[in-house]
Amino acid sequence: MEPAGPDARTRTERLDGLPFTRRHGRLLFGSGVGWALDAMDVGLISFVMAALAVHWELSKTQLSWIGSIGFVGMAIGASVGGLLADRIGRRQVFAATLLIYGIATGATALAGSVAVLMVLRFVVGLGLGAELPVASTLVSEYAPRRQRGRMVVALEAFWAVGWILAALIGYFVVPLGDDGWRWALAVGVVPTAYAVVVRMGLPESVRFLERKGRHAEAEAAVRSFEQSPPLWGAIPDPGVDPVPPAPVGARADGVESIWSGRLRRRTGALWTIWFCINLSYYGAFIWLPSLLVAQGFDLVKSFQYTLVITLAQLPGYAVAAWLIEAWGRRGTLALFLVGSAVSAGAFGLADTPTQIVVAGMALSFFNLGAWGALYAIGPELYPTTARGSGTGAAAAFGRIASIIAPLIVPWLLTGGGNPLVFGVFAVSFAIAAAATVALPELRGTALEEG
Repeated sequence: MEPAGPDARTRTERLDGLPFTRRHGRLLFGSGVGWALDAMDVGLISFVMAALAVHWELSKTQLSWIGSIGFVGMAIGASVGGLLADRIGRRQVFAATLLIYGIATGATALAGSVAVLMVLRFVVGLGLGAELPVASTLVSEYAPRRQRGRMVVALEAFWAVGWILAALIGYFVVPLGDDGWRWALAVGVVPTAYAVVVRMGLPESVRFLERKGRHAEAEAAVRSFEQSPPLWGAIPDPGVDPVPPAPVGARADGVESIWSGRLRRRTGALWTIWFCINLSYYGAFIWLPSLLVAQGFDLVKSFQYTLVITLAQLPGYAVAAWLIEAWGRRGTLALFLVGSAVSAGAFGLADTPTQIVVAGMALSFFNLGAWGALYAIGPELYPTTARGSGTGAAAAFGRIASIIAPLIVPWLLTGGGNPLVFGVFAVSFAIAAAATVALPELRGTALEEG
């Protein structure tokens, strides 16, 4: 990374030393809206499943596949999207994936059979899976060093906004009639229009531009952030760098493998956490409305409880965003995973409306706070040349669990009801918490080049 102009610092160092500016706010909001639209799409399928069980009289096996098939696409999309982001740019992939899943989601509203619905949900998953790791990587690479963790958790908090939107649509639109679920899915065309906004309004990664030799564009991008009015955070003295530098050890002659001797321990831990958190989260929340219906609540009441439970996601993100810089990445992630394990166990034993809502809100609070910390940690673990592919590969491996999760719920229900279902998820969260000990603590370090 070459310095530009009289300032001897590299462009990365200049970005790291900035306060949180209006330009950072635009980047965070622009990426966050795309993130929220993703969450809305994923959340809607849980309400659609509950409605189709009533209107189409589908079996639990058919519902399982409707819930899982999108995650098959997400597994492929996450891996391919990360690789493409390292080769053609973060912004390009972000915009393309919004376009793909927006069109496909709108088309699912016209599906006339389970087979067609599943094919379209697979295509939706391709777009969703590719977009998520790319967005977090882009935000990480522009975030000031001292604000990075909070910015990525704030980005992830848009997931709660999207899931709440899905719950509102599920509560007010899906129960309107036999075709209510179609009108709910029709909202999915919104990302198609937003893809244009992303393509025109968000910057490309400075690190990516420099690797491609596009130094004039990289310099213009950095200057746009430097010239943007600060919203908070004092500008530090350029000559003082009290924060530890990034770890050294990346290969100088090319792209370092995420399974190299230096990186394999953190990669293995990251993949374990991604797998376990996906298994528990999607197993619980994709089936939540249907499980409540199975417990004797009508469709409207089950959607109402799901909406209330979902609202607890936002404070979970807020607490994680504060702790991740005040306490550290690894400790914050471990705390929220342990809280998720305890909450999942409590939800499995809940048998009254009050117990269900309270335990469900605790599960939402801790589980989504863990997601926020996980997305903040991932991009920090790898050098620039492997950052997109490293985070994408972990997400892709996690999606395998999200495929499995909706499929095993009916089997677990038959074997032991809700206590067994959420007992398995509690154990999964506990395994993820144990895996955090293998992650390095990178609070306050610069993103690694190479």
